[in-house]
Amino acid sequence: MTTVSERDVQLLRDALGPLRDREQIAERLLDSSAKHSFDPDKELDWHAAIEDGKWFWPPELVSLYDTPLWRKMSEEQRMDLSRHEAASLASLGIWFEIILMQLLVRHIYDRPVTSNHVRYALTEIADECRHSMMFGRMIKWGGSPDYPVPRVYHNLARVLKTISTTPGSFAATLLGEEILDWMQRLTFPDERVQTLVRGVTRIHVVEEARHVRYAREELRRQMVTAPRWERELTRLSCGEAARVFSVCFVNPQVYENVGLDRHEAVAQVRASGHRAEVMQSGAKRLTDFFDDIGVLNGVGRRLWKRSGLLA
Repeated sequence: MTTVSERDVQLLRDALGPLRDREQIAERLLDSSAKHSFDPDKELDWHAAIEDGKWFWPPELVSLYDTPLWRKMSEEQRMDLSRHEAASLASLGIWFEIILMQLLVRHIYDRPVTSNHVRYALTEIADECRHSMMFGRMIKWGGSPDYPVPRVYHNLARVLKTISTTPGSFAATLLGEEILDWMQRLTFPDERVQTLVRGVTRIHVVEEARHVRYAREELRRQMVTAPRWERELTRLSCGEAARVFSVCFVNPQVYENVGLDRHEAVAQVRASGHRAEVMQSGAKRLTDFFDDIGVLNGVGRRLWKRSGLLA
């Protein structure tokens, strides 16, 4: 429930400028979807063999890169870790996208069913369905197990999906989308990486750009129109979501599955300056945006710093 009418919103602005018309944004996104959408089942060669000597994820983005443990590992073991981490990230992506689909359904439940805004939300839900199936198929193709998030966070997400307010939903959506998107933009042009993985990340990057635009514009609108208590709740819930995201980003089981000591590996990742820089670089575009529109004010900012995603 917002406190400002749709007509009044058109006269409002935030730190980034005037708010754009919701229907016009959705119309442009629908046009883009019609021109640049993909069917992964047909676009990608799922029968292709795994390519010898190629990574499943750029080595610089693997969690242990440039740690003492990394320097002791053989090249084969490093590549195998990239395979398991790619599966862990794909599993995380599926988890986020299932949450996102439910949040989008809640967002449009009371809105006009013939509007462009609702129509685009349904288009995005269809995109996310394909993405989730694509990620699952990539995990299976690579021959690694899937990596569900810890049960406590799996159940915590049940609460989020049930009680999240609209600005909180879109803030969480962007957290789940933008950091992985940054990494995938480095992955799909990287010829060191498996061709099929590059194809998966290319499709996701192209289609996710529309999802990010939709979520950013809607979050701006909500942060202008929502009552104060809802904005404050968004700052708190977004900061907590950042903490959960940083904890769940790579499942520690990946280290055991490539023959490493789990506790030693986790400790070295936490102490790694390179890893901290990677995560903060991946989050910077998002944290700059959140800062501009007031999501990182007060307690929310402290929570983001504790997550390690904000310097």
